[in-house]
Amino acid sequence: MKTAAICLSLVGAAAAFAPAATKVCVCRTISSKINRCEKLASNSNMHFAGIFDPLNLATLGSDETLLWMRAAELKHGRCAMVATVGYLTNAAGVHFPGQLSSDISFESLSTMSPPDAWAAVPTAGKAQILFTIFIAELASEGYQGTHYMKGGEYPTMVFPKIDFSGVSEATLARKRTSELNNGRLAQIAILSFISEHYIPGSVPALTANSAF
Repeated sequence: MKTAAICLSLVGAAAAFAPAATKVCVCRTISSKINRCEKLASNSNMHFAGIFDPLNLATLGSDETLLWMRAAELKHGRCAMVATVGYLTNAAGVHFPGQLSSDISFESLSTMSPPDAWAAVPTAGKAQILFTIFIAELASEGYQGTHYMKGGEYPTMVFPKIDFSGVSEATLARKRTSELNNGRLAQIAILSFISEHYIPGSVPALTANSAF
């Protein structure tokens, strides 16, 4: 529950810098794998890494499909950033005061590993968290005007909406790039945490740490 609360508090900040769809390919005339990948890579400062696509995912479907994949990457990156912060917060023993439910305190959850803490959350609490995620997904996928696969902006979840009219395009572009790349790193981080928890020794750098 603690992790969920952190998620709700940070999701607006993480989503604030969603790249505008005009920054990526929305033109049906871009059809080759190389051109499509390079168009997306140009928005993420990943030129040094080249194009890594061993499964040829960039050749699947249309340009709209590739935009859907980019939106999925952004969402997963945002969730991973919040999950990583939540995992480390729980592992550090930081918790809210009071009770989560009549028989479970936040303090007791902070003594557990994050996966065990989630398992200890009552079913009703888990249902509330999942329902909130479901509503957020609906709000970001179909109720913001033109869909991002049709040339609209990528999904955002900012309540209340933040005014960036005074921020320069160069600054926004840098922040959008940071969000994308930080999200990629966070996905690796949270998967590493989970892997080490369930498969001890799978991530040598975390093996000696009791938090995992």
